[in-house]
Amino acid sequence: MTLNEICLWIDHTALSEWIKETAWVVPTVQTIHILAIAVVASSALMLDLRLIGVFWANRPLQAVKARFLPLIWWPLLLLLATGIVMIVAEPARSLKNPAFQLKMLLLLAALTVTWLFQVLHRRKAGFGDASRGTAVTLAIVSIALWSSIIFAGRWIAYFA
Repeated sequence: MTLNEICLWIDHTALSEWIKETAWVVPTVQTIHILAIAVVASSALMLDLRLIGVFWANRPLQAVKARFLPLIWWPLLLLLATGIVMIVAEPARSLKNPAFQLKMLLLLAALTVTWLFQVLHRRKAGFGDASRGTAVTLAIVSIALWSSIIFAGRWIAYFA
């Protein structure tokens, strides 16, 4: 199946039809999606700022990690669910959209960087304190990626 055929198939499902006919679904789901993005991005930012040494530099990285990492990983399930609903509502608008495709690539990169941070910290407890160079680099890349995800998400509305 081509991407066009997939989009047409999704667009003609009963769920897609119901979402389009029910006026409150899309705005509600978009609101939840945006709030979940805010939780994930702000949590990632807090962790990144700790790695850079700007936020809670006097606290152990383990404590900051324990506080903010769950707020990165768990809301992703909500983002996945709301994202699927928005795709089902308007599959061509999302799946064929270059801004959406960029957002998904950036998301994979951001999740990889977050996972890499966890692996490095697990392997070396002093990571982020003793080995600041790599930690700062990861933090800066993470901030750039999460910011870019937000921008790409907003650009989806402006690509037809």
